[in-house]
Amino acid sequence: MTYRRWFIIGGVFALVGALVASFAIFYGSFSPRGYVKDRYTRAASQDIGQQAMAYTSRKSPSAVAAEVTKAWKPADQYVDGSGVYLRYDDDSVVILPTAAGSLILLERMTTAYPRYRSTVGNSWGWGRGTTVRGGGPGSGK
Repeated sequence: MTYRRWFIIGGVFALVGALVASFAIFYGSFSPRGYVKDRYTRAASQDIGQQAMAYTSRKSPSAVAAEVTKAWKPADQYVDGSGVYLRYDDDSVVILPTAAGSLILLERMTTAYPRYRSTVGNSWGWGRGTTVRGGGPGSGK
C-alpha cells in the first residue's frame, strides 16, 4: 500500500510539472517578440498596417533597448538620433522616442528592412550575427 501512495504522489508531481511547462511554453517570452509583448503596453492605434505591432513604454529608447538586449542579444543593432534599431534572425525591434517615453515596433525582417533601409543602411547584416561579408577564408569574394 505504501508503493501505491508513492505512485500517486509521483503522478501528481508529474502532472503539476507538465502544467507548469505547458504554461511556460505557451505564455513565456521565448523570443524578443514575446519579451516585448510581455513587458510593454500594447498600442494598437499606432500599428503600421498589419506589419508592425506597436507597444509603448514610459522609459527612454536607450533604457528600453538596454532591457531588450540584456534579455535577447540582437544579431545587429543601429542607434542614431531617430531611435534604436535591433535586428534579430526573423524579427526587428525598433524603439523610437516619443514625448512620453518610447514607441516600440515589432516587425518581421521581411518588411522591416525595406522600411528602415534608408536609416540603417548596411548596418543590419544578414545571417545569425554576421555582417554581409563575414565568414571564413574566401567567403564574400
